[in-house]
Amino acid sequence: MSDTMVLQHTTLIDGTGAEPITDATIVIKDGLIEAAGPADQVPLPDGAEVRDLTGAYVIPGLMDANVHLVSARTPDTLLEYEGRYDELALEAAELALKYGLTTVFDTWGPAASLITARDAINAGDRSGARFFCAGNIIGLDGPMSQDFFKTGLTFEAETIKRINDHWEFGCGTKLIQLTVDQIGEAIAGYIDATGVNFIKYAASDHRTEGFLLFSEQAQRRIVDVCHEKGLLVQAHTTTVESLRMEVEAGNDLLQHPDQTAETPIPEKLIAEIVEKQLPCMALMVTEDYLRWLEEARPEHGRSRRTAQQNQRAFIEQGARVLLTTDAFAYGQRVKNHAGFRPGILEDTVPDMPTQIGRGHFLWIKAAWELGLAPMEILRSATAYIAEAYGKDDRHGTVTAGKTADLVVLDADPLAAPENYGRIREVIKDGVIVDRAALGADRLLADDPGEYVR
Repeated sequence: MSDTMVLQHTTLIDGTGAEPITDATIVIKDGLIEAAGPADQVPLPDGAEVRDLTGAYVIPGLMDANVHLVSARTPDTLLEYEGRYDELALEAAELALKYGLTTVFDTWGPAASLITARDAINAGDRSGARFFCAGNIIGLDGPMSQDFFKTGLTFEAETIKRINDHWEFGCGTKLIQLTVDQIGEAIAGYIDATGVNFIKYAASDHRTEGFLLFSEQAQRRIVDVCHEKGLLVQAHTTTVESLRMEVEAGNDLLQHPDQTAETPIPEKLIAEIVEKQLPCMALMVTEDYLRWLEEARPEHGRSRRTAQQNQRAFIEQGARVLLTTDAFAYGQRVKNHAGFRPGILEDTVPDMPTQIGRGHFLWIKAAWELGLAPMEILRSATAYIAEAYGKDDRHGTVTAGKTADLVVLDADPLAAPENYGRIREVIKDGVIVDRAALGADRLLADDPGEYVR
């Protein structure tokens, strides 16, 4: 078999913002894009495998700037899969790849388990979306804690501690009791001990969605330590004030900056974000979902409507937004659990945005509804994410020298948002993905395929 593959007679939308090339040729060799452009400008190499993609559209592999690959979220699943969380991460990475996500960024999970899965994919031992991870959200406790799931008196303290420790690595809530210097030392130790790709810390809490956790001095120290270690840093924020502090601390990316409860972001702060061109990982949801939420959960609906107001302001003022879903790979076990988002994850909920394999299509639909230009939507799902995370030297566009991550569509993605779901093929690292085999042996997750149109 030839190590060179040529894709011919396709419409190429390369992710750079350039106009589509209606009769394009793409040459892939040794997993890289050797050439991509108009057919009359790209010579065909001898001995290549030539594939005719007449009628198809080729775009860069899609990305998601914020997912959570370990789907064990309830006490029963956390216990059952203890020691096997890497298998759950691999399951989710398979489903992500199956639906066009060639690269994702995991912003909360157990670092050791994620890195085991990450390295297995990178080594070619397992199939799945390429992913980069942060491990725990610095300053928050593990999944069996008040920050995520209140276990009550059901489990003994040692069991809870053992599972939470696997997430925290010494950087849980107790960190906020330390001095600024001690916080810096703890963060440096966490980076050295885990081998994570980037850091995410909590500027505000995850319990009441309002309390500030780290002082401004502590946040600056976290950012400085991460930069000294060569890592990018972002923060979990849920209020205007925590967002302001995150911006002033020098964060590289803004994680869900649109989520500010029921207080819109002041114009001055939005202007600063735009001026600094800080990437905004905005959790956009469709109008159908928002209307359902306003009726079923009025308080959540009000805060989501404020988030939509913030999102419109980002778009209108030219902020750099990134496709972000906060998705995980859930299934019936999680949906059935009375203590975990009861009624919200049901299949009857319209356009449920947080399922890996489906959520990114719904984000695209929501961005379309909000008026983000079609080409900007495509770049927000590809090139802009690669740039924001410092991966644009290898990923994000279909241009010479980049890794050959491509999605082949049967319809024009610039014409309608639903066309992103009309996937003919996914190519990762220059290899055509066997999509039928991905997710065939699932543990906890549902395959969202029946919902993808």
